[in-house]
Order: sequence, then structure tokens, then C-alpha cells
Amino acid sequence: MNDKRVIIAMSGGVDSSVAAALLVEQGFEVIGVTMKTWGFMEVGGAPKHESGCCSLDAIFDAKSVANNLGIPHYTFDFTESFEREVIDNFVDEYLKGRTPNPCVICNRKIKWEELLLKADSLDAKYVATGHYAKVVFDEQHGRYKLKTGLDSNKDQSYALWGLTQESLSRTIFPLADFTKEEVRTLADKYKLRTAKKPDSQEICFVADNNYHRFLNERSPEIIKQIKEGDLVYKGKVVGKHKGIPFYTIGQRKGLGVTFGKPAYVTEIDFQNNKIFVGDKEDLLAAKVTANEINYVSTALLNHEETVFAKIRYKDVVTKAKVILSTEEEIVLEFLEPKLSITPGQSLVIYDKDGYVLAGGLINK
Repeated sequence: MNDKRVIIAMSGGVDSSVAAALLVEQGFEVIGVTMKTWGFMEVGGAPKHESGCCSLDAIFDAKSVANNLGIPHYTFDFTESFEREVIDNFVDEYLKGRTPNPCVICNRKIKWEELLLKADSLDAKYVATGHYAKVVFDEQHGRYKLKTGLDSNKDQSYALWGLTQESLSRTIFPLADFTKEEVRTLADKYKLRTAKKPDSQEICFVADNNYHRFLNERSPEIIKQIKEGDLVYKGKVVGKHKGIPFYTIGQRKGLGVTFGKPAYVTEIDFQNNKIFVGDKEDLLAAKVTANEINYVSTALLNHEETVFAKIRYKDVVTKAKVILSTEEEIVLEFLEPKLSITPGQSLVIYDKDGYVLAGGLINK
């Protein structure tokens, strides 16, 4: 396997474009790769807005940047595996009353597992992306560690907790020690067409950010079978909900009932088809349980160990104590209660230096 050959995932955005340019500058033999993971016509969305990550416009931008850098560029069709691993999971989770983070699944199953197979076929040892994160090898413990990127405002380590030791051993993050502002400056320096391109915000396969529309178009027969159920406030049935998939923990709007003060979804009971609502303080909880665990920078956590954790991408890292740590499950207790701990989202655990210790999917 060629130690100097690396395939760079090029989304058509400024980050992956600059990452590719840096790799070329560092003397790597770089191959640009864009993953076609979906088509709006197949999975919903507005074709006229096909300009986000993995779209036709994105593929064109990535190819143009690759030509500018003098590197080969390939487009790989991952739509089948993306649909199976990411979209089906997204729909299933919502149907069960959970709120998934498809980027976490996509990173692990598509951007690394599938891309590493392509790297093997191209005799490339490494895969690179434009993520703001860092890989460090711990010689003492013989383990690859994942660390937050330099730019705390853009750090993407939260969505990378699913990466295995094998994946991390073959990963390069060229932007680890750069800020977003510095990346924009470098894009201008390299005269890249993506220098001024805005960042993509929405989930790539739900371009209009309308999850309800997507679910209706994706699984119309299943959605038709969804039944109304009891809407419960303070132990009393106060109305009917429209169906479990159309609610998420912390939701305030669209409840269909007024209480004279703000009310929020506090619990989704899938088994009994009930939605519980309450006051904002009812959303506070100190304990969180996660399963489908991946230990990243450590093999296990110590009982009573003090760690730092996030329960969603935009969350602030908060101090917590380890109650339980096994290969299958982690239980933490936050020193201060957290708002809207949401099943389906990721619990990501850090140490005081910003290393990702472990991650998992929140169960309760």
C-alpha cells in the first residue's frame, strides 16, 4: 500500500478544497473523491435547490478544484449504501419516536468504511477529509486518539465518535490546526473557486429542512398507518397528538393545545403511543444512558471518573461523573441538570484536554 497516496473526500465546499490543497503542498500523491450519496428526485427535497453537499453543483465544484490543483478526481456512487445505512435508519428512528443524527451514521458507515474500501482499490493508505478535528497516536498505549480541532467554533469531533481504531489509523485531518478564518484566507491564496462558498447547514438529503415532508414522501404507506394518540399534561389527557414521528423532545410549537404558558414535549412513549408535555423545568435531567458504544481514545471509563460530555452537536461541554461504563452501555450523571436529553442523539464524552473518550446513542 502506497504510504504517500491519500484520497481526499471533496464535498465541493471550501474546507475539503483547502484540505486537498494542503495535502498537495505537503507532498502527498492526492486523489480527489466526491461521493454521490443521494438524488433529490429519489429521496425528497427540491431539485432546483440541488446545490448542497454531494449535489451536482458540489460535484462540479470539487472537480474544478481538483483540476486547479492538478490532481485526479473521481465521483463514486454510494447511493445504495447511503440509503440502506443512513436514510433507512433516519426513518426508522423517527418512527420509533427518536431523533437521529444522520451525520454520525454517515461518517462511520459511508465516509470511512466505504471510502476506505475505495482507498484499498486505489492502493492509497490514507483517507482525508475537511473536518475540524485531530488524530493523535498514543505510543504508550498503542492507541489512536481523536481530539477536538483548534477552532472550537467549528470543531466536528462530536460527529466522529463512531470511528474505529482502524479508521483513525488511516485518517488525516489537514485542517486540525487551522481556524475557519484561516481556511478562507488559504482558499483565496490558492485561488480556489470555493473560497467564498457558504457552509452547508441542513441535512444533505432534507434540503428544505422539512423532516415531516421527507417522512411523508419517503414512507407514505407507513405514515398513513400512524395513529393519533393521547397528549398528556401533568397526568391528564388534554388532547390528541398527530403521530409519534412528528414530535421530538423539547418541541414547543405545533402541539395543537394551548396552556396559557409555554409547554414542551418532555417524553415520547412509543410503546403506548403517548406524548407527554410539561413545563420547561420538566425537561431538566441529570442522568443520561447511552448504548451502541464506541470507545475511541480509551478502552473503558473508570467508575466515578470525572469527564466532560455533550448531548447534541451545538451543546456546551458539561462536567459529568461516570456511573457505569461497559462495552455495551455508558451511564453518566451531570453535575448540573441538562435540558432536553433526547433519545437518538449522540452522547460524546471528552477528557479535560479535548480528547474524545467514547460516544454512543442516547437511550434515555
